[in-house]
Amino acid sequence: MTQSPAKLNAFPVFMRVEGEAVVIVGGGDEAFAKARLLGQSSARIVVLSDRLDPEFAAWIEAGSATHVEAVYDPARLEGAVLVFAATGDAVQDRMVSEDARRLGIPVNAVDRPELCDFFTPALVNRAPLAVAIGTEGAGPVLAQMVRARIDRMLSPSLGPLASLAETFREAAEAFMPKGVARRRFWREFFSGAPARAMERGELGEARRAASELLAQDEPAHGHVALVGAGPGAEDLLTLRAHRHLMEADVVLYDALVPEAVIAMGRRDAERLPVGKRKGCHSKSQAQINTLLVSLAREGKRVVRLKSGDPLVFGRAGEEMQALRDAGISYEVVPGVTSAFAAAADFELPLTLRGVTSSMVFTTGHDLKGKSLPDWAKLAISGATVAVYMGRSVAADVASRLIAAGLAPDTAVAVVENASLADRRKFHGTLADLPSLEQRTDLSGPVMTIIGDAVAGANFTGSEPLARSIRANRADAQDFKESVA
Repeated sequence: MTQSPAKLNAFPVFMRVEGEAVVIVGGGDEAFAKARLLGQSSARIVVLSDRLDPEFAAWIEAGSATHVEAVYDPARLEGAVLVFAATGDAVQDRMVSEDARRLGIPVNAVDRPELCDFFTPALVNRAPLAVAIGTEGAGPVLAQMVRARIDRMLSPSLGPLASLAETFREAAEAFMPKGVARRRFWREFFSGAPARAMERGELGEARRAASELLAQDEPAHGHVALVGAGPGAEDLLTLRAHRHLMEADVVLYDALVPEAVIAMGRRDAERLPVGKRKGCHSKSQAQINTLLVSLAREGKRVVRLKSGDPLVFGRAGEEMQALRDAGISYEVVPGVTSAFAAAADFELPLTLRGVTSSMVFTTGHDLKGKSLPDWAKLAISGATVAVYMGRSVAADVASRLIAAGLAPDTAVAVVENASLADRRKFHGTLADLPSLEQRTDLSGPVMTIIGDAVAGANFTGSEPLARSIRANRADAQDFKESVA
């Protein structure tokens, strides 16, 4: 289970400063840095200091701010919406901070977090679009590093595009019904022809394309994306999966998908749990199929969020067939399946030159019948076997494979909560595998990997399935005798 995200001690907001006075107390480098940051806004910057560094003075002289040449007087703070204490002197900054708070004005004291009511962010400016990055004063250099990355990602045309959007807002609200249709318009506006024209610097063409988009009178067409959420860790979600989550009107998610992954989607998207766990089905597969078709026919963009990969034990085949039969457009977005995550946790090569060149995915329940499935023969011939959801049938898996001829000392690796911070790893042999059924402390999803390639894993941080090497050998002998 993923941990809940840490709580913010400083909540980010955007404050209106147009035409308002912002007072900076100080005349050195620290004050100049804050003045340049504020210079990206339409605030009325007032610098209060009896002295100025030459470069700062030249900047002010160019008309970027107003200089009040005087010794500090708390009366000069009155009427300001924000105050910055940037004198470089700890005692003076504390005095400014205390005076501002007494006057009810939010204050920031440079490099003194304990004196701050707010923190200035590292800013990516695509006015009117702005991205602010903050660390609550803990790591300004980190904030600047993140800012540099985001700055490279965002096109300079986003600012003019956002300004153009403002001119269409009233018309969109008047002609587009609230909900799916209006979201579709804005999605096309910011990612379709208007955005492409603005990238080329063609404002007139962007305006024409937006007008044509507004005039379209076609009913919204629904779409379903069967999306792999990966094994649990949110940073293993693919970029394409994240894009679909951000565009979704409705998200139908499985029980094993962590809240941290679901939260990566649009905050106002409808979220419907439809998960199925052993002994607890919130909806039948037929009900899920019907719901997918119904939501898409309403014109909604639907994400069916599945743990791991949709095409690996995800019953995606039944959902795709239902969508095909109903004439609903859909697509599949692959995810990292749990077998790969478990192998990565163990640094385990699923294929290994000279040892194995094939692998098998199974749920273990395939071994419950009287006849041995074909994949068991592959296991015996050396294939790596990945067993999903196999804790409750571990003894059955082990006994059937040993009876079929797989050596009891074949290496086994087991991971609970693969990819997550609270994962647990176990190792042993096929003869040790039945002990999994007695592990009442394992509440998360369990993945088991069996095969000679497992011997090449890194067992650091892994617990033995059996108590000792001697116990392993005794259990293996017992198993040989019991299945003979």
